[in-house]
Amino acid sequence: MLTVSKLARCCGLSRSTLLYYESIGLVRRAPRSQGNYRFYSEKDVSRLRQICAYRDAGLTLEDIRAVLDRPESAAASVLERRMVELNAEIETLRAHQRAIARLLQQERRFEVMSKEKWVAIMEAAGFGEADRHRWHAEFERSAPEEHQEFLEFLHIPATEVAAIREWSRKQAK
Repeated sequence: MLTVSKLARCCGLSRSTLLYYESIGLVRRAPRSQGNYRFYSEKDVSRLRQICAYRDAGLTLEDIRAVLDRPESAAASVLERRMVELNAEIETLRAHQRAIARLLQQERRFEVMSKEKWVAIMEAAGFGEADRHRWHAEFERSAPEEHQEFLEFLHIPATEVAAIREWSRKQAK
């Protein structure tokens, strides 16, 4: 015979959850001792373990009641229905994953800038080679760390970044 607290602990539940299950009739009302303690039998332990197993499978309390209180065939139909629901939920989550992946790809397209794209933009804006060199020299003089980050953002190889910065430092003097 187990008390409320011991039975709850035995099944990994809180005392209040067990009392709630009792209040809605999912677990039978336990007889009380002379000291007014509830005492549960091994049959109650078995039923509560079944309830926990079905809860772990995602069944609602109504479905659990149907499975436990009806013939064996009810369990199979409830579990099959839950499997169909889970498959639908999983497919919805996969659709969300695909949508997020598409959004991330779109975001990354805006992040990718190459040296060639940058040069083309500068040329389209009327900046010739001499103008771009002055621009680099001023960038290096006023914000050298940001200049480094910008060149890396353009995916320029490290050796070329070093050469551009060295040349820019000489021009800035």
